[in-house]
Amino acid sequence: MTEVSSLTGRLLVATPALADPNFDRAVVLVLDHDEEGSLGVVLNRPTPVGVGDVLEPWAPLAGEPGVVFQGGPVSLDSALGVAVVPGEPPPDRPGGSAGRADPVGWRRVHGAIGLVDLEAPPELLRTALGSLRIFAGYAGWGPGQLEDELVEGAWYVVESEPGDVSSPDPAHLWRAVLRRQRNELAMVATYPDDPSLN
Repeated sequence: MTEVSSLTGRLLVATPALADPNFDRAVVLVLDHDEEGSLGVVLNRPTPVGVGDVLEPWAPLAGEPGVVFQGGPVSLDSALGVAVVPGEPPPDRPGGSAGRADPVGWRRVHGAIGLVDLEAPPELLRTALGSLRIFAGYAGWGPGQLEDELVEGAWYVVESEPGDVSSPDPAHLWRAVLRRQRNELAMVATYPDDPSLN
């Protein structure tokens, strides 16, 4: 099997051509990508359900808007916590151990972005987290499936920024991520919501 270049920590931005309604104008943060498949969460699908309604102890740590986000069409009854821990990742020491330990209950995915153990007491992370977002469900792809979608032109792949996870204006995240690109993708941000009205 050919080596898979990892997209972990990057964003998948739905192209206007992507027909799947689950991913219309979606911005997906890839949390895991290897030869066994891919997993990510949609960053711009807030629900009307407050974090306090389903995970009350975590509500004070959730960023605005303080609602649960639909992370994707898979396992909608499960919750994932994604959080930013400000500061640089610890440098690796010889032998592979980290110089400064990551907070207990948080596992680094990429840069300052990581997954929160929602079974851990929130007090362990209260002082460490810069922002927290709770997702119901996730987006998943089997081996080679995402690569096929990339070849078909379904997604733009761009770098993530820590602020993407906690954008206070998720409805405009698709356009904002495209607009900040320093190439022709910035023009795609102006694509009309309904091209038939042009």
